[in-house]
Amino acid sequence: MSKKISIVIPCYNEQENVAAIAAAVKEQFDTVDILKKYDYDIIFMDNASKDATRERIREIAAKDKHIKAIFNAKNFGQFNSPYYGMLQSDGDATMLMAADFQDPPEMIAKYVAGWEEGYKIVIGIKEHSTDGSFIYALRCLYYKMIRKFSQVDQIEHFTGFGLYDKAFIEVLRKLDDPTPFLRGIVAELGFKRKEIMYDQPKRRAGKTSNNLYTLYDAAMLSFTSYTKVGLRLATFAGAIFAALSMIVALIYLAMKLIWWDRFPAGSAPMLIGMLFMGSVQTFFIGLLGEYVLSINQRVMKRPLVVEEERVNFDEPADSVSSAYDDKMK
Repeated sequence: MSKKISIVIPCYNEQENVAAIAAAVKEQFDTVDILKKYDYDIIFMDNASKDATRERIREIAAKDKHIKAIFNAKNFGQFNSPYYGMLQSDGDATMLMAADFQDPPEMIAKYVAGWEEGYKIVIGIKEHSTDGSFIYALRCLYYKMIRKFSQVDQIEHFTGFGLYDKAFIEVLRKLDDPTPFLRGIVAELGFKRKEIMYDQPKRRAGKTSNNLYTLYDAAMLSFTSYTKVGLRLATFAGAIFAALSMIVALIYLAMKLIWWDRFPAGSAPMLIGMLFMGSVQTFFIGLLGEYVLSINQRVMKRPLVVEEERVNFDEPADSVSSAYDDKMK
C-alpha cells in the first residue's frame, strides 16, 4: 500500500483560488516523478468564508474524492483553523500551504525529497517576499527581536509552510493547546528539520485578509508565549523609575530646605513627572494585559474550532472526535 501525503489548505474568501490550487496540487502528484508513487488528499479548511468559496469547494470535491473539506461554524482565527486541519489529517506526512499560491505548489516535491532523506520536518524559509518594503522591514525587525528575546531559537521568515511527518502530528495532538502558535511549536518541540529557501510570489487572485491588526495579533501571541522579557522589563523599569523618583524627591526636599525663600518648587516639574510616570504605567499595564489575555485563553480550554460540515470524509466529525478522545484516554 502506497504512502499518503495530506495537503492541508486553510482558506478564507478564496473563491478565485481554491479550484486553481487544487488543480495545481493534483498536477504535481500526477506529473512529478517523485510524487507519482504517493497517494494524496487535499483538505480545505474553510474559516467561515463570506464569498462563494464553499460552493467552489463543493463543486470540485464532487468531481474528485481526493478533495476533502471542513467548514467551520465561524471564523476561528488564522492560527486555530490551520492547526486543527493538520490534526484531522491521516497521511504519513502532512503538508500545510496557503490557498493563494504564495506557497508555491512546486515546493511539494522538494519537501517530499527532504522527507525521504529522513527529516521529520521540512519547512520553507522565505528568501524574498512580495510584501511592501515597510511591511517586510517590520517583519524582519520582529523576527530579530523575537529571536533575541525568546528562550526558544525561533525560525526567521517561516510561515508554517512545510511538510510534517505523522510522528510530529501526534506530538501536536497531545499538546492540547487552545491557542497554538505552530511556528513556535516547530522551533520548540519539532524534530530535526530541513530548511529550504524559496521566493514568495504574489497572490494569484483575491485580497489578503492580513492587516496591521492581524500581524500585531500574531506578534503578540508569539511574544507572550515564548518570551519573559515583557514581564521582566516591567519589573526592572518599575524599580528604576521608583529609585529615580525617590532621588529626585530627596533632591527637591534638600534644595527647598536649604533655599527656602529662593527656590520655588513649581507645578511644571510635578505635572511633567506625573504625566511621564502615568504613560509608563499605562504602557506596562497594557503589556501585562497581553500576558493575562494569553493565560485566559489557555485556561478557558475552548475548542480550536467548531465544525459545521465535512465533505468527502469517511467518518462524520462527531465519530472522529470520539475516536480521538478514546485514544487520548
